[in-house]
Amino acid sequence: MSTQLTKARAGEITPEMEFVAQREALTPELIRDEVAAGRMVIPANKVHLTKRLEPMAIGIAAKCKINANIGNSAVTSDVQGELEKLHTSVHHGADTVMDLSTGKDIDNIRHQIIDASPVPIGTVPIYQMLEELGGNIEDMKAQHFLDMCEHQAKQGVDYMTVHCGVLLEHLHMTTKRVTGIVSRGGSLIAKWMMVHRKQNPLYECFDDLCDIFRQYDVTWSLGDGLRPGSIADASDEAQFAELDVLGELTARGQANGTQVMVEGPGHIPMHQIQMNIERQIEVCNGAPFYVLGPLVTDVAPGYDHITSAIGAAMAGWHGAAMLCYVTPKEHLGLPNNEDVKQGVIAYKISAHAADVSRGRVGAQERDDALSKARFEFDWNEQFRLSLDPQTAQAYHDETLPQDTFKSAHFCSMCGPKYCSMKITEDIRKMADDGELVSLETNE
Repeated sequence: MSTQLTKARAGEITPEMEFVAQREALTPELIRDEVAAGRMVIPANKVHLTKRLEPMAIGIAAKCKINANIGNSAVTSDVQGELEKLHTSVHHGADTVMDLSTGKDIDNIRHQIIDASPVPIGTVPIYQMLEELGGNIEDMKAQHFLDMCEHQAKQGVDYMTVHCGVLLEHLHMTTKRVTGIVSRGGSLIAKWMMVHRKQNPLYECFDDLCDIFRQYDVTWSLGDGLRPGSIADASDEAQFAELDVLGELTARGQANGTQVMVEGPGHIPMHQIQMNIERQIEVCNGAPFYVLGPLVTDVAPGYDHITSAIGAAMAGWHGAAMLCYVTPKEHLGLPNNEDVKQGVIAYKISAHAADVSRGRVGAQERDDALSKARFEFDWNEQFRLSLDPQTAQAYHDETLPQDTFKSAHFCSMCGPKYCSMKITEDIRKMADDGELVSLETNE
């Protein structure tokens, strides 16, 4: 039951590592060494590899990645709606997609998503397990959860969020929080522990879960069940108590031959982001950090894709390996297809900005090429290089739609007389023609 981790530690370069190396413009040896060290994961379930999966890597040495969440709820959405969201996510650049379905027909939805997806698919297994238990978490036994993880592994799920770091002794730390326990999985486990007055069964069966994950090479996404749900609760004792447990479980998971990444908090004010990222890296020995947002303020419902993209860019700059998108519907409702697009684009901007700030080789080349096209009024090249070419062209064409304006040296904002770049062009032409005399000559 070998995994990418066990093979890397044995010195082997797998076909998946070779593929990732080409995508990342890195050497296969570096990919192998980063996987072996636990600083990089290649989420690639052996079942999904037999289908359409294109291997990718999450880690500090790789490009900063983004995840898009899709999935139905008990209120709305269906298979076709979720497949449309999947297509939109991948088309606009999502590196992974999580199926967070909590309604009916979960198995069929996931089966079709996995079959159609070229990117890794993640899940939170407790959601489907709870649906099958009729919504009564107190009826859960550890075996229910083990069976669900094995079921989803057989389907081809590449990584799973498991809230095994929330312990009974942590719960009193959350009682004075403004927003309590906002993680769905974390709150469910907390309720189970309070009802039964027993320790987290997912923590206690961690090694059994490792056996399942190792068999299919499912990557751990150690869930942050006590993450803060408001900036008022950020960086508190509950969050960091759980993080210390996640550090312990990271080491145990890797010792069991499984790949591990760690999830991070969703609400952090800007001045605490660097500290949070660096603390996770230290506690979890460099395991890839996968953060939700983070949102840097709580006052903008309807615009939380922007609020969180600010924090995401900063988190990526300071070392987060993957950013989980937030859509405009966050805290308000189930995202539709347009919300998914807006979330993905916002986070592609954040991830790209993080790569530029980290000095990732080649990251700034696209910026420079687009800037050159902008200065040369090469509108079609500007559209092509944009993260969202259709929207860029639509905004331009809203006022100047005719083809002749695709070669015009102005846009509708400044017009032909007030464009600074056009004026700069004229100045340079004058200089080339010898019409400019230096100040030294005049003196």
